[in-house]
This record gives sequence, structure tokens and C-alpha cells, in this order.
Amino acid sequence: MDIAKMSILMNQAHLQQQASLAVLKKAMNTAEMNANGLIDMLNQSVGNQAQHPYKGANIDIKA
Repeated sequence: MDIAKMSILMNQAHLQQQASLAVLKKAMNTAEMNANGLIDMLNQSVGNQAQHPYKGANIDIKA
């Protein structure tokens, strides 16, 4: 294999690795934003629960 072809293949592999890394970082940022949103929603629901402490405490079940 000549040097020029090897150089092109190495550059292509490097570019592919950089693109994969960029996509992974984007996915991780999106997952982090979703998790933060979920935590905020859970914190809001806990705050609303104190207004009606007896709602949902009992469940009637018939078999």
C-alpha cells in the first residue's frame, strides 16, 4: 500500500471517529437535559402533594 492511500484511509478513519464522538456528545447532552426535566417535574409533583396529603392514600380493590 502506498503512503498517499494510507494517509487518506487514516484521515477518513479519524474523521469517522470525530463524527461518531460528536453524535455521542449530542446524545449525552440530550439525555442530560431530559433527565433534568424529569427531575424538575418530580420536584414539582412532590411540592403539589403537600396541598392534599390524603388524596390517593387509600385504594379500594375488589377481586
